[in-house]
Order: sequence, then C-alpha cells, then structure tokens
Amino acid sequence: MVDIAPAWPEPEPLDPLGAPVPQYGTGSLADLLPTLAAGLGMTELATGMDLAPADRACVFLIDGLGWDLLRAHPEEAPFLTSLLGTSFNGSGRPLTAGFPSTTATSLASVGTGLPPGVHGLPGYTCQDPATGELMNQLRWYPWTDPYAWQPYPTVFQLADAAGIHTCQVSAPDFQHTPLTKIALSGGSFHGRLSGEERMDLAAEQLGAADRSLVYTYYSEVDGKGHRYGVNSDAWRGQLMYVDRLAQRLAEQLPPRSALYITADHGMIDIPFGPESRIDFDEDWELRAGVRLLGGEGRARHVYAHPGAAADVLAVWREVVGDQMWVASREEAIAAGWFGPYVDDRVRDRIGDVVAAAHADMVIIATEREPRESEMVGMHGSMTSMEQLVPLLEVRT
Repeated sequence: MVDIAPAWPEPEPLDPLGAPVPQYGTGSLADLLPTLAAGLGMTELATGMDLAPADRACVFLIDGLGWDLLRAHPEEAPFLTSLLGTSFNGSGRPLTAGFPSTTATSLASVGTGLPPGVHGLPGYTCQDPATGELMNQLRWYPWTDPYAWQPYPTVFQLADAAGIHTCQVSAPDFQHTPLTKIALSGGSFHGRLSGEERMDLAAEQLGAADRSLVYTYYSEVDGKGHRYGVNSDAWRGQLMYVDRLAQRLAEQLPPRSALYITADHGMIDIPFGPESRIDFDEDWELRAGVRLLGGEGRARHVYAHPGAAADVLAVWREVVGDQMWVASREEAIAAGWFGPYVDDRVRDRIGDVVAAAHADMVIIATEREPRESEMVGMHGSMTSMEQLVPLLEVRT
C-alpha cells in the first residue's frame, strides 16, 4: 500500500518554550526603578540592569508607546526619534515589558520593581482564588484588599523612607485608585490635568532636593490606539502631542538629572473578521470545560472546571496552537513567562491554561467583554510589537 500525503498538512502547534521570554533581572521594566534607586545610594536594590547613576532621576511613562511603533513614526515624533540611540544606557536597544504586556501588570512591575509572578498582578483580569471570581486588576473589581493582593512595598516607598525626595505627577483621578496605592505610592502625589502642567511640575519636583526620584505618566496614546488603532490620525496626533511634552520636560531638567522616557507596552491593530477575531462566546470547542475566561484578547488566562484542565489544554492547542503559544500553568511558570519564580499566593491566579498570541489575532468574547471586543488596537502578548519598549535618556 502506498502512503498518500494529506492534501493540506496540519499546522504544527507553537512550542511554548519557544516564546520570547521577557528579560527579567537585566532588561525589563521591573528592573528600572530599583536600578535608579541604587544609583541614588540604595545599592541593596541593584539588579542586573546597567544604567549610569544620577542624583536626580525622572521616569516619564507613556502608556502604549512601544519601541516598534516609535521607530515607525519619525515624522510624528522627531524629538523622541532623536533619542533612539540613547535607549538603554546608549546601547540603542529596547527594554522588555514583562508578561502579559498590559497596563496593570506593567505599572505594578515598574512601581514595585518586581516581576508579575511576585507582585501578583498577572493580567488585565485573573482569578481571585479566594472567591473563584474574575478580578479586574485595572478597575479593581470586584473589590478586594489591595494590600493583601499586593503586599510588597513600592520602590517609591523605600526611596522615601531612605530620605530621597520622591513623588508622582499624574492625572488627579489616579491618586486614590487601588492600583496606584499598591504599585505607585510613596512620597507625595501631585495631580495635574494637562500634560503641560505635569511636565512643568515634574521638572520642578526633580529640582526640589539634592536626591530626587520623580515619576510622571501620560495615558492617551494607549487610549486612542485602543479606540481607533495605531494606524489612525487620532493616534498619530497623540504621538505628536506627547513628543512635544517629552521635549518640554527635557528642556527644563535641573542640573545632575537623568530623564528616562519609557512605556508599559506596545500595541498592534487587529483586523475585524472571523479569521483574526475568534469569538470565545460563539466557539463551542474553546468553551468546552472552561469555567472562567480571563486575561485579554492576546493574553488569555483559561480556568478549567475541576478535572478538565488537561482536556482544555489539548483542545486549545489543537484549535489555536498554530497562532498562539499555549501552555499549561506549570509550563508557563517553568518557562519563566511571569518571572524567575512565582509566589505561592500568585500561582492560582494564573490560568490552568495560558495562551499568548503570536499571529495577528485575538480571542475576543463579545458577550462577556463587549467593550474590549470592539477595540482596534490590542496588546498583551510577547511579540516585539507588544513587548519591546523604549528607555530613552536625557542627561544634564
């Protein structure tokens, strides 16, 4: 009998061990503030990241401005583009955000100096093991005690206790949010509505003491990308505006200062259509055995009914394994997706199955997540568009 090859070969599942794991310990967002604090004299916080010390350090975090996006738009961002060669201590290389590459996770990594497996915010939504419900870690719903959820001190708190002048300059609405309390608190908070006011006050606060650590933030690059996409005039307009803000801040730096301009993740536009947007709520195969669907479209935590985890893993690998890195909880942890180790209190927040998109696709949920399912620009996974962020530097 002659063996006949199939007319169309079955796609091979992606190997989860082949996913590009973030550079925890040497080149991730979690390493930035500890390294800056070490340069201010808190040498016990030093990591494997190498940055020249400065007496006054300021971090300007632009939500959603990935490395690849910035490099693709030199005309809209001439000032930021001029700094590309300064990135990561003059190496001209980017940092990695961490997994998943999403705001709640990244801001917690920035503020605590810890990887997701330790600070415990492993996604946009994840299971609260105490209740079995999904917890939205950006909106902090349903309510849970923030300090039980994330018990470690922030780098800002440690710096303030060490006598370093420490503050955050951001939108007033963020001052009392649980995410700010457990990720970015310490020293003083200054709320300012306009971007220009934030830049001016950040520069003023930077020069308020001989040793200073200042953080400021701008969100609307991300906001316009989600709503209109990164290929829209609205997004490009925001990039032009934030480029001017960065230059405004840089031109006001006091002596002996270092300004670091970075981001929490990048973004990718996902086409509308069933080939690129798989609707979990309409797909009986992906739903089989699943108790909760967490995370977001490009970085899913999948929680199985008791006894069904192995079957759910097998089905997800069969259905989307050629487009996503699909791992069991144990595989994702062992591969270092969430950092070198994972705290015991965090383990069960991670899905029984974790799926991270490699292709330009998402798993939406039009009934469970109607607003998120309509977004144009998305992020969360480990592709370069989402994972790589700048670390631009200006010194005086």
